Amino acid sequence: MTMDKGNKKRGKPRAAKERPEFDQYIVDLARVTRVTKGGKQLSFRACVLIGDRRGRVGYGLQKGKDVQIAVEKAVNNARKNIIHVPLIKETLPHRVEAKFKAAKVMLKPAPKGSGIIAGSVVRSVLELAGVPNASAKMLGKTNNKIANIKAVFVALQSFKVRSFKPVVKVHEIEEAIEKVEVDESKVAPALKDVAKTVDDPTAVIKTEKTIHKTTKKKISE
Repeated sequence: MTMDKGNKKRGKPRAAKERPEFDQYIVDLARVTRVTKGGKQLSFRACVLIGDRRGRVGYGLQKGKDVQIAVEKAVNNARKNIIHVPLIKETLPHRVEAKFKAAKVMLKPAPKGSGIIAGSVVRSVLELAGVPNASAKMLGKTNNKIANIKAVFVALQSFKVRSFKPVVKVHEIEEAIEKVEVDESKVAPALKDVAKTVDDPTAVIKTEKTIHKTTKKKISE
């Protein structure tokens, strides 16, 4: 009699790995030397991009005696420099140009289904930020990756998005007061706070008069 060994699981089940909060991408890794009185000091410089592909992206630039130390320090620095990229209809809000030293970049929205039309480090930044559709072009005369990244971040931080404030009309407040049996001592302070948020300067006075009229009417009935 033979045993079916293929159906048996050996050992302990593996625990599912937790996905990190941010994805990392090493843009530039260079060996740098510093000349001092005692001689040359060797260190490594790392430039790292991080992003959650949901609108947040950041970059960090740090040095370390070892490659691993430099990357870890750059990631910690990038967490402190995270920015939020606004999206409208799955693309960028509007066209924008930005400059950092010799680097200059242009970003503009693209129709749905276009993807990211960009190259170099601009594509890496937009992908980690989670931008589904966008078009970009490097206009500067430099191939310095760090300068180009800083120019892209300046552009992403220069978007102007309007924040729409809900407008509460005075007659809507008055109609709501008339429909509901109100207790003046409890409801009046709350309605005063609502009326103060309305752009009409006479809203507070109108609301108070309506409260008094309604409460008197209820008492007389």
